[in-house]
Amino acid sequence: MKVLVTGTSGQLGYDVMMELKKRGHEGIGADRAASEADFEHVILDITDAKKVSEVVNEIKPDAIVHCAAWTNVDGAEDPNNRDVVMAVNVEGTANLAKAAKDVDAKFMYISTDYVFNGQGERPWEPDDKDYAPLNVYGESKLDGEKEVSKILDKYFIVRIAWVFGKNGNNFIKTMIKVGETHDVVEVVSDQIGTPTYTFDLARLLVDMIETDKYGYYHATNEGGYISWADFAEEIYKDAGMDVKVVAVSTEEYEKKAGKTVAKRPFNSRLDKAKLVEAGFEPLPSWQDAVKRYIEEL
Repeated sequence: MKVLVTGTSGQLGYDVMMELKKRGHEGIGADRAASEADFEHVILDITDAKKVSEVVNEIKPDAIVHCAAWTNVDGAEDPNNRDVVMAVNVEGTANLAKAAKDVDAKFMYISTDYVFNGQGERPWEPDDKDYAPLNVYGESKLDGEKEVSKILDKYFIVRIAWVFGKNGNNFIKTMIKVGETHDVVEVVSDQIGTPTYTFDLARLLVDMIETDKYGYYHATNEGGYISWADFAEEIYKDAGMDVKVVAVSTEEYEKKAGKTVAKRPFNSRLDKAKLVEAGFEPLPSWQDAVKRYIEEL
């Protein structure tokens, strides 16, 4: 199978490429700039509809895994950035979806729990339609979802949360860095979700793209729902660092640190039962994933 993967300089795109290579599929990476990674790639600005069409029609992939996105949640709130955010996350996604349709390729769009309002305690189900993004990033990813579902029939929309991987920055790297200079760290305890290790997720995404079980899915590691404070405690334990985690509310944290620009969801619980119902193997526990990741670091 020939697969075009966007955003291969990021945490997830890179791991998807490695998983494709491991299975003997032909993976072709696509990113805005040249890559030093050891795999075939093309330079592609997904906001350029003509270029996207040319590249996809030339490659003629069997599937496209669309990982590229504007992911700076706070930066997206800057009015000066809004047009760029929408161009990347909405127009860029639509350009790729139209090109996928032209060559009859399967399409996978990586989305986020931020499409929901983040309230309550009930886990969000993949086919829930009561969307209400709290911020511009969530709004842009939801609009991207809508473009995919409007243009295509053969698509997977996979929502993830609390992502960490080898490439790029993430919560684990931040906590370890902060813990090197602080004995006590304050972390919010009223935002609840489950971490997602891109190494594990990449395996699942390739499992999915090898099938025609299209639709909306949620994918995070197993192991239950936790707070960011719980996450931090596990990180320090596995890293062997003597750092005390003090749990605080989002309101308390924002008062001390200066209010964050974008509103974050309190409820990032994602229901993953549909994965099992479709016959896909769930991801390992987040506890196991954190341990493996820190050993890898």
